[in-house]
Amino acid sequence: MNSEDRNFKVGDRIQLTDAKGKMHTITLQINQEWHTHNGWIVHNDLIGSAEGTVIETTGGLKFLAFKPLLSDYVLAMPRGATIVYPKDAAMILGVADIAPGLDVLEAGVGSGALSISLLRAIGATGTLDSFERREEFSIIAEKNIANYFGGRPENWRLQLGAVQEHSHDKKYDRVVLDMLAPWECIDMASEVLVAGGVFIAYVATTTQLSQTAEAIKRSTNFTEPESSETIVRGWHHEGLAVRPQHRMIGHTAFLIMARRLAPGTIAPARRRRPSKGAYGTNESEA
Repeated sequence: MNSEDRNFKVGDRIQLTDAKGKMHTITLQINQEWHTHNGWIVHNDLIGSAEGTVIETTGGLKFLAFKPLLSDYVLAMPRGATIVYPKDAAMILGVADIAPGLDVLEAGVGSGALSISLLRAIGATGTLDSFERREEFSIIAEKNIANYFGGRPENWRLQLGAVQEHSHDKKYDRVVLDMLAPWECIDMASEVLVAGGVFIAYVATTTQLSQTAEAIKRSTNFTEPESSETIVRGWHHEGLAVRPQHRMIGHTAFLIMARRLAPGTIAPARRRRPSKGAYGTNESEA
């Protein structure tokens, strides 16, 4: 793609950022105007310009113009359910090793934020089969995803209902769950995942984390589950004044991941001493 093909064109979503860092998003249209408290911008003046252009209103306000990043889009798009935040979506893609050409099953679509990231990662050669129990969420997700990609991706299938209640006629490389009770789906994940496939769940509380981890262990079809959370802290830097920002993105959710063993395989028992009281009085004293 040459540099001119990257220039702003009709229909592009454009992010305008003022001197205070406040962002506004517009969709470019012929002869349209975007008004501020101090003048307006004519869309025609942006069409054909390169990203990183400074555009000025008729009143002298200056804005930097860029195409929004994925994180900008998902944080600003309409929501039904709480979204998977960009920091967690990035970790899911990395920890689960989501790559072009993979077949992925996703349950708990919500507003579609994670679905967009998954579709970008698997590319045109992969497939994403998504399941959502609530119709109102599925409608919002479909609109957000179609708006982002400029149409409904051909390799994406969305089905209503609980994922564990559907029949599945294909195998998947990855199972990604963002739902209230992922431990109810361990047997289903065992059936649909290929050997070596990755199971990953996004849960908000330690209770959910514990129940999911114990269900994975009881199934004996997976490796020892591994859990983590991601915390992001920004830094302020101005000359030699370098310090952490007062605000940070703390806990949003936990990720728990395990890999599917080959059918009939029993993994070597993990050697560890249970914490006192972890499994009840009798077991902890054994």
